[in-house]
Amino acid sequence: MAPSLREEGITTTALDVADELGVQLVRLMRMVHKGRSMAAKQGPDGIERSAYSILLCLIHDGPQRTSKLADALHAEISTISRQSGSLVQHGLVERLADPEDGRACLLAPTREGLRVFEENRKLRNKWLATVMADWPEEDRRTLNHLLDRLNSDIQENTPQMADQNKGL
Repeated sequence: MAPSLREEGITTTALDVADELGVQLVRLMRMVHKGRSMAAKQGPDGIERSAYSILLCLIHDGPQRTSKLADALHAEISTISRQSGSLVQHGLVERLADPEDGRACLLAPTREGLRVFEENRKLRNKWLATVMADWPEEDRRTLNHLLDRLNSDIQENTPQMADQNKGL
């Protein structure tokens, strides 16, 4: 496979900067993981913290089958089934008939699921605002802009992600 136009112009300096970015991204992921680990494995409502990623996908991307959620979250279907079952039991997610295939069902957030999601979102936002309380507003806005740009470029330059997101 021939290198893309973007790959042809990569300099040693660009590779050094990319290496430092890689180090900082790994550090960021460790901090996020450590923060989650320090919080209880179960939220105050008895839901596994990792199950909230299912709720996030359903709220942002709409009702979905378990298999599509597993693909989106890079998880096993059995894991998604167990976690979504817990979300259903707690009234945060409901099962709906799939209009395209009556034998299958779609998972969708309930009104209570939306409320719990927003409550958790507010807590996350307060925590992040506290973390960056001493940052100038321009730095906070620049960080958001650059992270959005990085995420978009990663999405566009990862073949499987680019294929999944065509037409969005």
